[in-house]
Amino acid sequence: MRTAPTILHLDMDAFFASVEQASKPSLRGKAVVVGGLGPRGVVATCSYEARVFGVHSAMPMGQARRLAPHAAYLVPRFELYRSISEQVMRLLRVLSPLVEPLSLDEAFVDLEAGGTAWDAESARLAGAKLRTDIRAVTGLTGSVGLAASKMLAKIASEEAKPDGLVLIPPGTERAMLEPMTVRTLPGVGPATGDHLRRAGITTVGEIAEAGEDELVRLLGKAHGHALYAMALARDERPVVAERETKSVSVEDTYDVDIHDRVRVGVEVGRLADRCVRRLRRSGLSGRTIVLKVRRYDFSTLTRSETLRGPTDDPSVVREAAARLLDSVDTTGGVRLLGVGVTGLADFTQEDLFAQAAGGRAEDLAEEPEAEPVEERSASPAERRWPAGHDVRHAELGHGWVQGSGLGRVTVRFETPYSEVGRVRTFPVGDPDLAPADPLPLVARAEGGEGQPSSLPLPASLPKSWSEGGGEAATSRP
Repeated sequence: MRTAPTILHLDMDAFFASVEQASKPSLRGKAVVVGGLGPRGVVATCSYEARVFGVHSAMPMGQARRLAPHAAYLVPRFELYRSISEQVMRLLRVLSPLVEPLSLDEAFVDLEAGGTAWDAESARLAGAKLRTDIRAVTGLTGSVGLAASKMLAKIASEEAKPDGLVLIPPGTERAMLEPMTVRTLPGVGPATGDHLRRAGITTVGEIAEAGEDELVRLLGKAHGHALYAMALARDERPVVAERETKSVSVEDTYDVDIHDRVRVGVEVGRLADRCVRRLRRSGLSGRTIVLKVRRYDFSTLTRSETLRGPTDDPSVVREAAARLLDSVDTTGGVRLLGVGVTGLADFTQEDLFAQAAGGRAEDLAEEPEAEPVEERSASPAERRWPAGHDVRHAELGHGWVQGSGLGRVTVRFETPYSEVGRVRTFPVGDPDLAPADPLPLVARAEGGEGQPSSLPLPASLPKSWSEGGGEAATSRP
């Protein structure tokens, strides 16, 4: 392990919810819950104000509504979150070429590899500057952990939340870990934690006292050895800049079980097309097609078929997924479907095209791609006006959807730079109301109030973000 705390772990604070609060003045300081809003939805992220009521990530949305009935419940805006994540990751790559993203809002950075830090003081300065730069570029806050290993840096960032920085000086690691609960260590979930508790082990210090042989007896060889090493603060894992993609997959959960076999087949074909679009965007192909079916009784089945070589042909993937579906009984109803591709490669086996009807690869028509957390709704009005998404009215300007139903949509007209906006309700088919691109979260300092940020924006941002005037120049929150 290193002798200086030059591994940094960044974790953005309540990322999705913080983005929504930053873009909506009326939600700042309020409980905000982001996730699937259907009967089977789950919480993706919630604000710290919502956590006070017991709401947390991965909680069923129905339970969250019971705990925090007055919170704002919003559908995720993944394109916006990805764009802001790219801005944050670009700041991390200024610090070092070794950046290991774990998700949209979390990453490790090897400061030593970038020559940015070599001791505790330089590491602390680098971490403090990163937090300042993130706030300047995105308007959001992130928590930073600094330590001599990845495990400890992640623990430090958890201790720093929200909006803080914690540095663990080398030599103090074991003393810091000893009183912490066993659940602090990576890989210790509820089941392992309960197993250790029944053996009288509840803290990290007690894991170290128990000894390696006892842990192997309790947990097995691999888990026992690994847990003992972590309890002694041993972690030699390097920061890895590129993590190999193992598979590409998409899935949808349905608010109402699908019983119609024809509809199930149509959904599988649609998921296969979405999966192929992801493959092509990543420049990949794959050999093994995987179908996932969760039935009405929560039983989950997976079926797979391995082709002669890798493909990114939508017809091949669709037909393979359809063959796999033929082997699954869906009589009682289906609540979730998924299609994936594994055995990835960066080339395509041309003769596989002959497997598809028509004998050649098809072009895929682009369509909005839903994330797994965004459940398919039975209501066309809800699909058109998802809660929290951006809209623009011909006369009233930019706003966001507070809710829709019964043929009406309620919009609050505000932007990231405005005061709290007024609320208006319209018929869902109002010709003056249309979906809009998100606005940037940070105003341009030299451009005056209401102007977009002058800081460089990633190429993937919606076009309107980088333009002056027009929609970008309307009154902004």
